[in-house]
Amino acid sequence: MIKRQKFYSENHYNTFLREYDESIDFYRTRKFKSDSDEEEATLRSRFFQRLALNKLLATYTAGEEITALIPLLEDLITKYEIRQEKLSESEQTPDISPLAISDYPYQYEECVQVIGFCVLLHRTDLLKRFVKLIDDAGYEGHDTLYEDLLCKLLPGRHDIDQWYHDVYSPLVQAIYAKTKEEAANFLKKYCTQWYPAFKQAPWHDTHHQGEGGNYVGYWAIEAGAIAFLYGIDDSKIDHMVYPKDLVEYARNYQPTDGSRVARIDAGQSCSKTGYWFTPAKAESRRHFNQGDIMPGFSDSHWGDTIWYWSGE
Repeated sequence: MIKRQKFYSENHYNTFLREYDESIDFYRTRKFKSDSDEEEATLRSRFFQRLALNKLLATYTAGEEITALIPLLEDLITKYEIRQEKLSESEQTPDISPLAISDYPYQYEECVQVIGFCVLLHRTDLLKRFVKLIDDAGYEGHDTLYEDLLCKLLPGRHDIDQWYHDVYSPLVQAIYAKTKEEAANFLKKYCTQWYPAFKQAPWHDTHHQGEGGNYVGYWAIEAGAIAFLYGIDDSKIDHMVYPKDLVEYARNYQPTDGSRVARIDAGQSCSKTGYWFTPAKAESRRHFNQGDIMPGFSDSHWGDTIWYWSGE
């Protein structure tokens, strides 16, 4: 196990795991201070959702195998669903979002981090469940980055030219850059500006709290997801917040249990009927039948044509 960020130590990780278990045990028999059962359930749901997110981030930061993240992501999505259910009961608003992504940049960041994990771990099934919570609250079709993270994997997304928070401008520009070099430069710029832009986030500067603090890692997971989805060259990006090995996992994904579909290179036959996309071409999502030969794009600026599963 090789840690992925310099501020994280093995002792730091072990402390987190111990406190994680202690928190679960503590609140198994105790209630949060509240004025009603509905409020208590809301506070409880947010606490355990945040705890699940922190465990996912801490596990990645500590250097565990990428595959160890998958069950943690599954648990996290379930926790968001519970959070939404309890919040809707408390607020008497059936379709309320578990995250106020238009109001708070750090909650928007949490949203695109989770989407990024779903994308890079090839869990479109979990992506659909999470996005439904956000879409149903009225956020669908209002933010460029949100839609561009989804459009290659989910049908019926929107082409929109506005976004909620300025910090994401370089990442949006990377998607629509005219050249490979410009896209890479915008991606690098985004990573450089990412951490300073979140001074108001509750997790900012937590690495100064020591090994007993709340630091679980600083990660622009969404930057990696955009690089993967749009074929952006990240070979020269070595910034601490960029999840480079997670992107490599996504690009080289080969399932071993037969339950999911591997990538297919151009010229090979389609292994499963359904929708596929390639980072080598814009708006590439299209339907193939099993046995079809996957096409290549020799004029692509983005490199080899590799097709990835996008759903049935």
